[in-house]
Amino acid sequence: MQHAVGSPLPPPHQPGHGPAVGWSPAAHQPGPPQGPAPVPPPPPPAPGYPTAPLRAPAPHPGPAPGQGPQQPHAAPGQGTQQPPVAPSAPSAPPVPDTTGHVPLPPGGPVAVPSVPPATAAPDPTTTTLAVLLIGPAGAGKTSVAKYWADHRRVPTAHISLDDVREWVRSGFADPQTGWNEHSEAQYRLARRTCGFSARNFLANGISCILDDAVFPDRPVVGLGGWKRHVGPGLLPVVLLPGLDIVLERNAERSGNRRLTDEEVARIHGRMAGWYGSGLPIIDNSQLDVPETAHLLDEVLSRSIASPPNW
Repeated sequence: MQHAVGSPLPPPHQPGHGPAVGWSPAAHQPGPPQGPAPVPPPPPPAPGYPTAPLRAPAPHPGPAPGQGPQQPHAAPGQGTQQPPVAPSAPSAPPVPDTTGHVPLPPGGPVAVPSVPPATAAPDPTTTTLAVLLIGPAGAGKTSVAKYWADHRRVPTAHISLDDVREWVRSGFADPQTGWNEHSEAQYRLARRTCGFSARNFLANGISCILDDAVFPDRPVVGLGGWKRHVGPGLLPVVLLPGLDIVLERNAERSGNRRLTDEEVARIHGRMAGWYGSGLPIIDNSQLDVPETAHLLDEVLSRSIASPPNW
């Protein structure tokens, strides 16, 4: 009996015979097939006869009759009774303090530079240093500090306290309008920010030179804050040219960096208190910026060999 549509079914299984292995409709029905033949499920195997898979396996075979759920494949030489159990992951270590993907050492207080052997002269151009350049307005602190940092043979950063103070745009407390609690608070905040930045640069092998108008007779803007925020290894140096030079350089300034002549004279007179303090002083009245930077290296070489007591 033939079906109206499709190919004929395979011959029925007879008792005592094996299943129809490799049966093809073309062997019983000549001519081209009229449509795709349905794939019958595999018959149960007869005892004592081997079986072979059909040529068109089911797209998603399930477990064989009489067997339990399919077990995962195991590697050769291993049993399949139990699925492998993943070991418990160890607890992750604490994440270090990083910027991006580059770990950065934390910045601590700057120690006093180690004294080199007596047979070798200290070279300030290749030593990682923390320098504080002190002086009145118009002394040339910023110009000398920038030049010195630009021409060193090791990485060096320049940090100006005035620049950091002026990060405050709205609500800036300008000391020229009067020294009060607001200008003092912003000064302290800027100095602490400069010290934090210097410690981080130095901890990562970059020297620093800071400049600030530090007064010898005023603790609020004195050296104590710099030592506290940077460390005892900070090397202070005073730039103190003559009053006429300071007045001339101040006249070339603009904006809130320019002071009145009376204010400049008052600050210069108070800066004279650094004489006799034990700090190294450079009178750069007759020196240009490169010459002053070269003299600064000589002063720092002596300070490394014998740090000042401040």
